[in-house]
Amino acid sequence: MLNQLKTIIQYLLPKQLLTVIFGWLAKKQLGKVTTWMIIGFCKLYKVDLSEAKLTNATDYKTFNDFFSRELKEEARPVNTANNTIVMPADGVISQFGLIQDNQLLQAKGHFYSLESLLACHPEMIKFFKNGTYVTTYLSPKDYHRFHMPCDGILREMIYIPGSLFSVNKATTENIPNIFARNERVICLFETELGPMAQILVGATIVGSIEVQWEGIITPPREGIMKCWNYKDEVKLVKGQDMGSFKLGSTVITLFASNSIEFSKNIKIGDITRVGQILAERI
Repeated sequence: MLNQLKTIIQYLLPKQLLTVIFGWLAKKQLGKVTTWMIIGFCKLYKVDLSEAKLTNATDYKTFNDFFSRELKEEARPVNTANNTIVMPADGVISQFGLIQDNQLLQAKGHFYSLESLLACHPEMIKFFKNGTYVTTYLSPKDYHRFHMPCDGILREMIYIPGSLFSVNKATTENIPNIFARNERVICLFETELGPMAQILVGATIVGSIEVQWEGIITPPREGIMKCWNYKDEVKLVKGQDMGSFKLGSTVITLFASNSIEFSKNIKIGDITRVGQILAERI
């Protein structure tokens, strides 16, 4: 009953307006008000600032600075073995497995298609048909930068406008097709494993999605699809910082068929940390 109520509220909430308001507030330098917001947020969600490069709430000029904080170099050691693929984000594994008949599992009883996730991009659909995927949910308490699971050269990036439903456990279990309905940024890489995609999913109060090579992708929210093509100018290595969310969201990582084998130690619900082993090459 409670989850059903939360779902109804999600449909009724003015999600775009709330996101615009929070995004405006989060980028303002409000002095002590910003500090109080950060302290309150850390207490509410049990955020560990001791891992961050800036360990005091007073070190951050805006709430966005705090939320997209960088960690100390030693906080997330990256497994450097040549055959390993690593976790792209801190969070929880909400789903992972094979893409069967172009269907990905969102939650028990809910599937969504590769076509809808990739906005019917024919080449990408072909790349990842019968491939594998992992969905990592970043809660408000988590470190909100996302990283490369393996070495790669960026070939294409697409911004797809959409809704801004929350992507927590309750909503993913009750709102169909949520990842294909929400706004998202698709980053397609060429790797030694074959094609690999990182899909950055927006959500309620996610003030922006930012990547290292282009800066802030959203906002503005103009309601139109945008596409960027690259040659060899953006090369990233395993574990490298790709960018950040300005509040909790989800990263969906896609791999081509017969390219990786997930670690036998991972399972749904596992807490993830950037740089830990996710899979190995086949």
